[in-house]
Amino acid sequence: MVCGLMMACTHTQALNIVLVGDSTVTDYEGWGKAFAGRFNSDVKVENFSMEGRSSKSFYNEGRLDKALVGKPDYVLIQFGHNDQPGKGADRETDPASSFRDFLRIYVNKAKKAGARPILVSSLTRRKFDNNGLIQTSLTPWAEATMAVAKETQVSFIDLHSRSVKYHNKIGYDASMKFNAYRNDTTHINQRGAEVITDLIIKALEKNEKELAGYLR
Repeated sequence: MVCGLMMACTHTQALNIVLVGDSTVTDYEGWGKAFAGRFNSDVKVENFSMEGRSSKSFYNEGRLDKALVGKPDYVLIQFGHNDQPGKGADRETDPASSFRDFLRIYVNKAKKAGARPILVSSLTRRKFDNNGLIQTSLTPWAEATMAVAKETQVSFIDLHSRSVKYHNKIGYDASMKFNAYRNDTTHINQRGAEVITDLIIKALEKNEKELAGYLR
């Protein structure tokens, strides 16, 4: 709060959080909007996530630099879905090499901009096997994200494992109620976004207590 002589007080944001990632982080197909709604009025959350992007294409399109222009305090980074095989050479990365290289770039650039990076492993797709359990192909990218977080000594939110565990618990029928579109087991509606945000917030409360202090 800033007040001047003979002037009304004006509110200034104390904290700026930036989100970068693919469609599962965006405001209307992912958890971005729900996440922003959990913070008090001292926090500004800007979502630079873009559908169809991988760690490679997001960076090569110059989107990371644009996200960091405002010198944010925190940057949450989640990629993996579009880094997988079949997405095309402009997007695909190897979880053992190039994916890690790009994540290191994100972390280093965020730090250079004065921000605290938080790496987030990919939200699971809601595909179930014949035993009624989540069948995920994202594990190598999730494990790579965790490895880079450990290597670079930044916070890590294992959203992949948390979301797999959650959907295994509630089962297929309940999981399908999260679909943003009919038969879409990747993107999430508002209900799903709120639940996934709960998983993220629980991790923040454990690992980022200062940031958690700004929650509603």
